[in-house]
Amino acid sequence: MSTKIAVNGFGRVGRTVLRRLLDTDSDLEVVAVNDLSDIENLD
Repeated sequence: MSTKIAVNGFGRVGRTVLRRLLDTDSDLEVVAVNDLSDIENLD
């Protein structure tokens, strides 16, 4: 069973955390990303 987490802030640190989670075999599951920017600007 995975632990569900959310990323609060998608700046330099938030993006790096998400990349590391996707690159490693982790039991963490990202279920949400929160940021002040519009969804079109989150890349």
